[in-house]
Amino acid sequence: MSVKQRPARWQSSDAALKAVQVAFDVEEKVLETVRRTAFEENRSTSDQIRHLLGLTTASRPKRPRLTVSLTVADYAVLGERYGLAVDDRLAIKERVTRELIDFANATKG
Repeated sequence: MSVKQRPARWQSSDAALKAVQVAFDVEEKVLETVRRTAFEENRSTSDQIRHLLGLTTASRPKRPRLTVSLTVADYAVLGERYGLAVDDRLAIKERVTRELIDFANATKG
């Protein structure tokens, strides 16, 4: 399917598909400083780097979320931890979300 045959709503992502992710090997101090500043400015680490470089960032705020990569083995551990079926990933996700919320509520100072 060519670009012209795709729905218009998909064509708007063409520029993002052409972007290349770049990783920087830096000292721990640089990593910590960029991450801390991004946190203090309510930016993602990527947006903080773009800001420092004078590049544009999305004008609308992204929805706040945390991410983690989970393997099949991780789902097995979590399923057992919560007493859920390993393949019930939505229920496991909901329980993890609840645990993160409870963690945040317990550590508010």
